[in-house]
Amino acid sequence: MSNSSDVRYCQKFSYVLLKFTLFAYAVGWWLIGGLILAIGIYAEVERQRYKTLDGLFLAPAIILIVLGLLMFSVSFVGVLGSLRDNITMLKVFMVTLTVCLILELLGGVIALVFHNKAVNLLNKNIRKGMVNYYDDLDFKNIMDFFQNRFKCCGGMEYKDWEVNMYHNCSSPGPLSCGVPYTCCITTRANEVANTMCGYKVVKKERLDLMDIIYIRGCTDAVFLWLSDNYKIMAGLLLGILLPQLFGLMVSWLYVTRVEDAIIQYESVSPEDRALDRSMLDERDGFQQEPRKHNRVSKWYKCMPDFD
Repeated sequence: MSNSSDVRYCQKFSYVLLKFTLFAYAVGWWLIGGLILAIGIYAEVERQRYKTLDGLFLAPAIILIVLGLLMFSVSFVGVLGSLRDNITMLKVFMVTLTVCLILELLGGVIALVFHNKAVNLLNKNIRKGMVNYYDDLDFKNIMDFFQNRFKCCGGMEYKDWEVNMYHNCSSPGPLSCGVPYTCCITTRANEVANTMCGYKVVKKERLDLMDIIYIRGCTDAVFLWLSDNYKIMAGLLLGILLPQLFGLMVSWLYVTRVEDAIIQYESVSPEDRALDRSMLDERDGFQQEPRKHNRVSKWYKCMPDFD
């Protein structure tokens, strides 16, 4: 059995290791959250200057602000909790990480189980955004990016663009029955597409448009890309989930470590705490007996066993 000095050293080492690991983890996410929040606020200020639509559908600035604020607040609680050894803050941080992790996993399971409903809901929201395509610059940039990147057009298909007042076949303008130029096929790298290449294509059949526009809908194109690049998606998923799981484990270990330290401290009488340990050893031959620890002692070789 270890002597008292070894026990004290090992206790301090494990405590400090967990404390600074959790502190560094929380500070890292705190800074990332603050950066995302700052970018979101800047983007929202710019959006307010130029937008003509009051709707917030898929507004990247709002998503960044909400995400950044959540990360900043939760991580700040973790920073303070690790610095002050505040059990309440540490538990709030740990529970919040647990809830976020569960919600992410639950959302993924629901999306897989109700795949068809999820796709229909996605297509419905895309068509809703396409109605105001030329008014909502945020959605326009997102839609143009997807149509260029995934070589697709519309949500479910290219005819979805009829929901837009400019592309509807009843419109008197030059865009009537057409699609945006980002749907058009380009044969050379960095080629600038003719802005009117989608003229009257909505009235034509798919086979007649094979060499003019991308006829596959963006929803199908994205899911096809995901299935073809499952290794990248698996790595991305692990990159999102593993840091949260690591933070959850470290916070749990640290909470139990602090709780046990408090219990051990309170188990010693005030009179004994007032005396110097070395004096007690010399006078009475005192040696602290380690007590059994029922939770995390096996995780760290230098940690003593406590009750």
